[in-house]
Amino acid sequence: MKPRLLLVGRTRYRLPLDTGLQRKFDALCTRLEVRVLAGAAGESVEDPRFRLVRRVRPRALDAFAFHSSLPLRVARELRSFRPDVVLVQGAHEAWAVLVARALAHSRARVVLDVHGDWRLVTRLYGSSARRVLSGVADAFAAAAVRRVDGVRTVSEFTSSLVREAGGNSAGTFPAFMDLEPFLSRPPVPLPECPAALFVGVLERYKDIDGLARAWRLAASQVPEAELRIVGTGSRRRVVERLLRDLPAQTRWLPELSGPEVAAELDRATCLVLPSPREGMGRVVVEALARGRPVIGMNAGGVPELVRHDANGLLVDVDDPGALADALVRVLSDGALAARLAAAARPSVARFAITPEQYADSLLELVNATLSHPTPEAAPSALLPAGSK
Repeated sequence: MKPRLLLVGRTRYRLPLDTGLQRKFDALCTRLEVRVLAGAAGESVEDPRFRLVRRVRPRALDAFAFHSSLPLRVARELRSFRPDVVLVQGAHEAWAVLVARALAHSRARVVLDVHGDWRLVTRLYGSSARRVLSGVADAFAAAAVRRVDGVRTVSEFTSSLVREAGGNSAGTFPAFMDLEPFLSRPPVPLPECPAALFVGVLERYKDIDGLARAWRLAASQVPEAELRIVGTGSRRRVVERLLRDLPAQTRWLPELSGPEVAAELDRATCLVLPSPREGMGRVVVEALARGRPVIGMNAGGVPELVRHDANGLLVDVDDPGALADALVRVLSDGALAARLAAAARPSVARFAITPEQYADSLLELVNATLSHPTPEAAPSALLPAGSK
C-alpha cells in the first residue's frame, strides 16, 4: 500500500492544475496517496485531492485568518485522511501542524520543507507592522524546526539555516520546476538593445528599493539600456517612482505566465536579482536555462547557482553602487555579456529534474522518515522555551 502524504502550505492553487503542476502531481500520485491543504488562487473545479482555503477580505487579514485556523484544519485532515507523513512548507506553518498532531492524537510524522529564511516573513514582507511579531514568530518557528521529525531543504544555504536553529536536514534536493518553457528550445542571441530584467515580488525581501537606487546610478551610464520589472507587491510605489523619474529606461509588467517570462528573458541581456537571502532562486535557474547571465548577491543560495565572472556577476549586499557597476558592465560590454551567456545554459543541468525524479526523491524522504518513531507530544510541550 502506498504511503499517505498530506501537503500543507500557503501556496495558492487554481484547479484544474496547469500542465507543469499536473505532471508533478501525476508523478507523486503514482508513488504516494496525496492530499493537499493549501490556499485557493480563485474559483476552481472540484478535485478530491485538494482542500483549498479561500482568501479572506480585507486582504490584510488573510494571513492571520489562514494561520489561526490552520491547526484545526490540519487536525481535521489528520483524523479523516490519516496520513503517514505531513510535508509542510514553512516553519511557522510547521508549528501549527505539530499542534494539530497533538490535538488529533495522530502518529503522523511531520517533515518541514524549507525553501528560504523563515525569519524574513515578518520583517521584509507586506506591512512593516509585521515586525512587531518578529520575536514571537522566530521563537515558535525555531521550536518547530527542532521538533519536527525531518527537514527537507533545497540548498546548502537553507540547510545552514536549519542547523543554526538546532535542527537537522533529513534530505536536500531541488524542488520540481517546470522548465519546459525555458529548455524546450535553444537560447536566442542576446538582444541588440541592452536590457536588464527583474522578476519577483515587489517586497523588501527582494530589495526592490536597492535595485531602484542602483538603476538611478547606472541609467545615465548606459543611456541606450532599459530595466524591465515583472512583479507586484507592497513596494509597487518604488517602481512607480522609478517609472516617473526614468520613463524612457524603465518598463513594468505586473504579471506574466511562465512562457511569457521565458519570452521576456529572450528580450533581455541579463537577469538582475538583488535579494540577499534567496533560498535558491527559481528565476535564476529559469534565466540560466534561457542562456542569460545573472547579476545577483554574493549571499544566500544564489552563489550556489551563479559563479562570479563565469555565468554571471556577484556583488556585495547593501551596496547599490556595486550593483550599479555590475549592471553597467554587463549592459555596456557586449563581449562580457556574450561570454557569461555562453556558460549559463550548461550550468542548470542538475536542476532540470523530471517530475518522476522529484517524486522518487520525495518518496525516499517519506520512507526514511517513517523508519523513525514519532514522539508523543501535548500542545503545551510544543511551546518555545521560556514561553510557558
